[in-house]
Amino acid sequence: MDYPNDQAPGAPVRSGIPEHGRIPKYYAVKAEIAVLVDELGEGNLIPTERDLSERYDVARETVRQALRELVLEGKLRRQGRGTVVAGPKLEQPLSLASYTEGVRRQGRTPGRTLVGLDRFPCPDVLAAETGLTRGEPVWHLERVLLADDERVGLESTYVAVARAPRLDSDFEPDSSFYAYLHEQGIGFGDADERIETVLATPREALLIGTPPALPMLLIHRVSRDTQGRPLERVRSLYRGDRFSFTAHLKE
Repeated sequence: MDYPNDQAPGAPVRSGIPEHGRIPKYYAVKAEIAVLVDELGEGNLIPTERDLSERYDVARETVRQALRELVLEGKLRRQGRGTVVAGPKLEQPLSLASYTEGVRRQGRTPGRTLVGLDRFPCPDVLAAETGLTRGEPVWHLERVLLADDERVGLESTYVAVARAPRLDSDFEPDSSFYAYLHEQGIGFGDADERIETVLATPREALLIGTPPALPMLLIHRVSRDTQGRPLERVRSLYRGDRFSFTAHLKE
């Protein structure tokens, strides 16, 4: 198979064009709009559906489908009654670093909004997954994740009350939970992590401020301290149009 000399590494092979050469009309329009998006730059308003349909001589529904995909891919975002060029996705490292550190590395301001902090006996399923003792008191900390005041995710953290007995009084909900644990003399040793693609529930979509049909990246993490003891269980839901994840691999 021949590849264009200017084929970008990581780009779809032959720009996603099937071998038989026939592509859906909306995809051709999507490719044209993508070029326009690069020319306009972040934050600029793109032409209306009517203007785009006239420019490319296609039906408005064809333009609408192309725009929907570009929004889902994070290249465009809705703003009021218009659509603007989105900024680059946030790159979050797959490591034992906090969300705060990952966002700050990219020159953005991290933040969190408290949804709730509850205390209850550890249920069987959580005990089996983490190694905690069934019935022991645990905290559940739920927060909306922010980047420059934009809602980008939802995080649920479960931790034994014995590890953070004053979480409800000493901890600032908009700060880093990892930094708080370090201040308590607790260090992270290792973690198991699993990533999957999901759709948000209606409640989650409302909290994050996204349509329920927007794909989400869901990370499950079970962490242990430096002595190998159970530390936390985290469920982090990230907007698929605003996040990508990176990892450094070494044999």
